[in-house]
Amino acid sequence: MRYKLTFVAGLALGYVIGTRAGRERYEQLKKSARQVAQNPAVRNTVESAAQNGRAFAGKAFASVSDKVGDRVPHSVADRVRSLREKSQGGDEDDWGTSNT
Repeated sequence: MRYKLTFVAGLALGYVIGTRAGRERYEQLKKSARQVAQNPAVRNTVESAAQNGRAFAGKAFASVSDKVGDRVPHSVADRVRSLREKSQGGDEDDWGTSNT
């Protein structure tokens, strides 16, 4: 799915850069992109993907830390621990998205 989105974004960018339609067409595309981004279904999907990513990252960290153990540098372990504590206590993560 990520590759499809990247392809579509690249295709749109190439069209905008290569088109001879000018500013008017650019503004139409910009307006359409904004409408898509503000669509509640799209926003819910993005939020769901972010939650799934956070859950997967937590599971991956637990799995890796079990296998690696004390070989993880303390600076890395402290940073991950502080991010985990921050995300559990706050409403937003480092990227400005909610943790709901």
